[in-house]
Amino acid sequence: MGLTAPQTPTVLAIDAGNSKTDVAVVTAAGEVLATARGGGFRPPVVGVPAALDALADPVGLAFAEAGVSSVAHVSACLANADLPVEEKQLAAALEARGWGATVEVRNDTFAILRAGVAEPRGVAVVCGAGINCVGMRPDGRTARFPAIGRISGDWGGGWALAEEALWHAARAEDGRGGATALARTLPAHFGLPTMYALIEALHLDRLDGDRRHELTPVLFATAAEGDPVARAIVTRLAEEVAVLATVALTRLDLLGEQTPVLLGGSVLRAGHALLDDGIRDLLSARAPKADVRVVAASPVLGAALLGLDRLGADPRAQERARACWES
Repeated sequence: MGLTAPQTPTVLAIDAGNSKTDVAVVTAAGEVLATARGGGFRPPVVGVPAALDALADPVGLAFAEAGVSSVAHVSACLANADLPVEEKQLAAALEARGWGATVEVRNDTFAILRAGVAEPRGVAVVCGAGINCVGMRPDGRTARFPAIGRISGDWGGGWALAEEALWHAARAEDGRGGATALARTLPAHFGLPTMYALIEALHLDRLDGDRRHELTPVLFATAAEGDPVARAIVTRLAEEVAVLATVALTRLDLLGEQTPVLLGGSVLRAGHALLDDGIRDLLSARAPKADVRVVAASPVLGAALLGLDRLGADPRAQERARACWES
């Protein structure tokens, strides 16, 4: 079948994270014509043109399966689109690709939020490699944070948790800090006898620095065993998640209304009891009407629903699209 322009309004939904990209072609009636998966989207590392070249692979596969060459609207939720100026730059670059008549780019946290609610109303906190929070109302108002690291006031995320655990473990071993089982459990994860050995392996690149993210589950396991230092780190993360959600609710004038607060990302979906209970206890005190939930649906569903919102699709279309991923 040759590629053609769509006969009815169609959405290209893109959820592009640091490690993988999911795309889908969805009609205005909510029918999913095609899906595809590609690699990570990392423009800060490879540059925007190369990042979009990589994005073109799954888009091309989805277009071929759907039998189209373009769509009415591109709804792209992208990692590393942390500032409005970055969203505009990426939208312009996507427009130049000619994949859709209109293009809207949002940070990928919006995809998780929209995937978890029946209408574009609520707050989402995502904690995976990093941490971020967004909120939205049906009238178009949003709340968001720069979420680009310590320079924008952020703390948390898998990488930061691993660094914090290493810091405390190193100081425990050499006497600058209090005792913690992390001084044993972190190096043991890599089959090393001491923190000094782990520090040396990381510093001399005998151990791939990217493997530091493996230490986040070790931190949580050590906390679950009762280690006070590890528990304090997890408690601090619960505090950060609660602060982000409360501030976003306040900005959107939703603090006094029953409002979904959605949790997503690998850390918040992992089911760590100490973290989960801490978040819920803090929010019950600060935002009693918050309806705290963990989002299980694929974020590309959220990108598709945002696209259907843009097309003015009726609720039945959105339900049809949701049923595709949730089934």
